[in-house]
Amino acid sequence: MANRDEPVNGKRSTLSLLKTGNLVLTDAAQSIVWQTNTVSSKPLQLLLHETGNLVLQEQNTNSSINNNVIILWQSFDFPTDTLLPDQPLTRFTNLVSSRSETNFSSGFYKLFFDNDNILRLLYEGPSVSSIYWPDPWTTSNGAVGSGTRSTFNSSRIALLDSFGRFSSSDNFVYNNSDYGSFLQRLIRLDHDGNVRIYSRKDEEQSWFVSGQFRQQPCFIHGICGPNSTCSNDPLNGRKCSCLPGYVWINDKDNSQGCRPNFQLSCSNKSHDESRFLALPHVDFYGYDYGFFPNKTYKECEDLCLSLCGCAGFQFTFNADYGGNFWCYPKIQLLNGHHSQSFVGSFYLKLPKSSGFVDEIRIQENGMGMVCERNGVVKLERDYMKKKENGSLKFMLWFAGGFGGVELLGFFLVWFFLFRSSKNSGEDHHDYVLAATGFRKFSYSELKQATKGFSQEIGRGAGGSVYKGVLSDNRIAAIKRLHEANQGESESEFLAEVSIIGRLNHMNLIGMWGYCAEGKHRLLVYEYMEKGTLADNLSSNELDWGKRYNIAMGTAKGLAYLHEECLEWILHCDIKPQNILVDSDYQPKVADFGLSKLLNRDDLDNSNFSRIRGTRGYMAPEWVFNLQITSKVDVYSYGVVVLEMITGKSPTTGIQIKEELCHERLVTWVREKKRKGLEVGCWVEQIVDPKLGSNYDVKKMETLANVALDCVADDKDVRPTMSQVVERLLSDEHNYY
Repeated sequence: MANRDEPVNGKRSTLSLLKTGNLVLTDAAQSIVWQTNTVSSKPLQLLLHETGNLVLQEQNTNSSINNNVIILWQSFDFPTDTLLPDQPLTRFTNLVSSRSETNFSSGFYKLFFDNDNILRLLYEGPSVSSIYWPDPWTTSNGAVGSGTRSTFNSSRIALLDSFGRFSSSDNFVYNNSDYGSFLQRLIRLDHDGNVRIYSRKDEEQSWFVSGQFRQQPCFIHGICGPNSTCSNDPLNGRKCSCLPGYVWINDKDNSQGCRPNFQLSCSNKSHDESRFLALPHVDFYGYDYGFFPNKTYKECEDLCLSLCGCAGFQFTFNADYGGNFWCYPKIQLLNGHHSQSFVGSFYLKLPKSSGFVDEIRIQENGMGMVCERNGVVKLERDYMKKKENGSLKFMLWFAGGFGGVELLGFFLVWFFLFRSSKNSGEDHHDYVLAATGFRKFSYSELKQATKGFSQEIGRGAGGSVYKGVLSDNRIAAIKRLHEANQGESESEFLAEVSIIGRLNHMNLIGMWGYCAEGKHRLLVYEYMEKGTLADNLSSNELDWGKRYNIAMGTAKGLAYLHEECLEWILHCDIKPQNILVDSDYQPKVADFGLSKLLNRDDLDNSNFSRIRGTRGYMAPEWVFNLQITSKVDVYSYGVVVLEMITGKSPTTGIQIKEELCHERLVTWVREKKRKGLEVGCWVEQIVDPKLGSNYDVKKMETLANVALDCVADDKDVRPTMSQVVERLLSDEHNYY
């Protein structure tokens, strides 16, 4: 919105181009609200280009000058909160967010280049300001590496290109989830402080989010205001909560924060009048008195008590610097967030008389539970025997019988209410799932669509897949989960499906719906005409270009699952059978939610130590019962890429001339590289004979080296999937 802080009334307002060369906006009273302050005596043009740039230019009549167009003013030089493709952000411009979704005046967040040439995000609130992006450890004085910002480039320019890549002169690069597709795009600094890239197809009306700079919304400063904490629930989103003993200043605007509902004394008796309430997994960023290494809890507590303005302290074990506890007394409680992944506690300073120190508050996914610490009630007992009273005995029997009837009635009412609440809970799940863009199918619908589950097109450990035609004539792949793999309850199944259904990436198979009816659990996916990668590996249609694109797209899909979506999802069974290809041979990773859907808490219990995956593609961690991380998917991906390059399956021995050698595919490729480097060539020795010589040697070597790095025995040596994507993309750009 132009002139956002003093917008003109739309009625009877006028935009005029004067003969003097000035472009003027006037309101109904003919008062000037805005103007370009340009001057020219030559013929002028006001043009709106297809790029979205509004340009005021003069036509130079001197034909001897090659560049005969002089731009006096253009809208690209004055962005508000949005950049269009190829619109530069420079040292002279910045993006400022809106105040809210409905209030388009200037907000509290700014994207700009600082004096060190670094592109930053700034929270500039009513009373405090702080930088919250990039993280401090990603900036360096010219030492450019993966993910490191450079301060040496003084050009200060950043822009979004039409393919979905945002890059800046400080070495920051962000590739959108649909990078490379021809879509309409824009990038905007939203009112909540996050920078998001929006995409839209030409024929569609609505925009969808296809990328964002901050994956963790609670790491954005100022979003919940002072004296509060932010927690993130993947189902319900971000939630702000006041600290114990604090109340909202304005319950309709969380950014104003909370105020204390008590007063702390600064007298010499503060040690006796103040106590500390432990808040596990809570962290407050910045605003420290200082940091004090190698402190005991008692020393840290005494330090905070001795400081009148200390609102609490962070007490955290620091393994990187000496392996001891560090104390961080806090002046202000800003930018608080609650996360189970944070190892440490915050100790909130409260008056002893407030009663809050007698409570234990456990905040889990934004939910609160309060229990009395000293919940002990003295039991009054009279052991003196008294003479029995017949009348009293009768009354007690009567009261007991009447109470039993009442209790029976209570249970009947509870039973019907429980059934009602259960149904309403199901309706709530249906509402949540409907909001994500897919629907609930009945079992009879899917049985009819598959003609009684007659056409099976795939089978795996999780279930069988059938081809079906839905009522709207769409062809679907319908997965029927085995009963042993259907999870613990319908509510858990629905919760997991709602999470998986929200995932949206061009290289992930699309989910259209689900069925949860009685014992039946089914998932409805889009149907891929070309089948699986395994079906196509033996085909002559799978040339070098298609294989390279499949490797690239699969890496992008896995990088999204591991690092870009709010839920951390491991695939655990990457293999050619779980990579589908569409009619254009674009890859779609399938079964990406299976381990998440069927075993939600496996990372925290012993069941995850059970070996998963497929022989030949499994990482060593499964065999040796080591910690399972996203690097198991990286290993499997590397094996799949080697299989695409060589045309050899990792599940069988390697055919060498006329003999079958029981050597692993990974070992065979490593040995070929070791021997080939001595004579200067090795890629030609491993390439699938079906490809002949129709491939680019340099790009093939890069792909093979990436695959070998992925299958390193030590998981810490393997790259992440985002690093794999970066290496392949950089090779593409260097090539072209």
